Amino acid sequence: MDKDESQIENLFEAPPFLEQERMLEAILFSVSEPISKQQIEKRMPIGSDVSEALLSLKDRYSSRGVNLVRIGDGYALRTAPGLGFLMQKESVETRKLSRAAIETLAIIAYHQPVTRSEIEEIRGVSVSSGTIDILLELEWIKLGRRRQSPGRPVTFVVTQLFLDHFGMESAKDLPGIKELRDAGLLDNRPPPGATLDMSDNEFTENEDQEDMFE
Repeated sequence: MDKDESQIENLFEAPPFLEQERMLEAILFSVSEPISKQQIEKRMPIGSDVSEALLSLKDRYSSRGVNLVRIGDGYALRTAPGLGFLMQKESVETRKLSRAAIETLAIIAYHQPVTRSEIEEIRGVSVSSGTIDILLELEWIKLGRRRQSPGRPVTFVVTQLFLDHFGMESAKDLPGIKELRDAGLLDNRPPPGATLDMSDNEFTENEDQEDMFE
C-alpha cells in the first residue's frame, strides 16, 4: 500500500470509541423526539459502532438523573423513574380526554391494526368522526394499511408519540387503567353504568359522548 492509499483510508477511519460516545451523546441531547439507530448512523462517522456506543451510553446513564431508553424503534434521553416530581412546576397541565376518546384509543392500542367498524363493534356504539380526529391531531394514532377486504377500509395504529408519552418500548407494554389515571386521562371514579377494563380488553358504555374533552 502506497502513501496516498494510506492517507485515503485514514480519512474514513472511525474516531476512538470514547469520541463516538461523545458524538452519540450530543446527538441524543440535540433531538426533540426519539431517533432511530439508522438515523444516528447517518450522522456518525463511517465505521462507528453505534450499537456498542448505545449500550455503553445506556449503562453509563443507568444511575444518573436521566436515562437512555428505547422507545419503539428510537432512542431518547428521559428523566429517570422516581424523579418526575421535580418537573411538576414545568409540566403542562394535561386536559382529560372524554371517555369515548379513551376507549377508542385503548381499543386501537390493544387491537391494532383495527378499522373504524371494528372499533364500533367492540365498543357497541358508533364512533364519531370528532373522536378519531382529536386522536389524530394529538398524534397518538395514525392511519395504517388498508385492509384487503371489500371497500379496502383504512386501519388505525398507535404512534411512537403515544409510546413515548407512556414510556413504553412497544405496544406490548401497554398501560393499564391505573397508569391512565395517574397520567390524568381518566377520572378516579367511573360514571354510573359505564366500565372500562383495559386489562381484560373489555370496553362498555351506555351512551357515547360527543365532546372530545370533559
